[in-house]
Amino acid sequence: MVEKAGLRERKKQRTRQALIDAAVRLFEDRGYDQVTVAEITDAAEVSPRTFFLHFQTKEDVLLADTDVRVDLALAAIAERPAGEQLSEVLVRATDQMIVNAWDRDLSSGLAALRARLAASEPALQARLMQRYLAVQAELARALQLAYPDRLDPTTASALVGAMVGAVSAAALTALQRGDGPDEVRDAMRQAMALVVRSVA
Repeated sequence: MVEKAGLRERKKQRTRQALIDAAVRLFEDRGYDQVTVAEITDAAEVSPRTFFLHFQTKEDVLLADTDVRVDLALAAIAERPAGEQLSEVLVRATDQMIVNAWDRDLSSGLAALRARLAASEPALQARLMQRYLAVQAELARALQLAYPDRLDPTTASALVGAMVGAVSAAALTALQRGDGPDEVRDAMRQAMALVVRSVA
């Protein structure tokens, strides 16, 4: 039974990745607006119903690993050692997200594609903003609960917003400059260090 569940999960992940790969190829070749969900599913050789089991919208394909990164950061906060300082937890949680972004979005070229498309596609811009705000709110709640003596909801939101904003802006600047994955990762870590210095 466990083996069958494992096979199902691997098949699910392969299908999800096939949809992402197909969408990226089509977006690169034809432009974001010119590609439909039906064309993505045709290229991935699955049904439209299968697409919507994995993604709510076409925009969500470009945000495929956001939930994974949020879960990594939340785990870093929840599983912190007793007595760990706020600045240390913030670094560890943020770096978990940076490493995952480097391993997935940066190395695959998805981050660069997303940055290019977001500059010209209002629907994608709106979805990115909506997702970033939701992520910030979720992380701020977790951080405030972890450090109730140091943070209230306002200061937790401000701190997480500063971190997410700084790291995202550094990544976007590096991507627009044409930097490679390692350089983008390093830029994100430099931005993280700047924010952390204000907390220590």
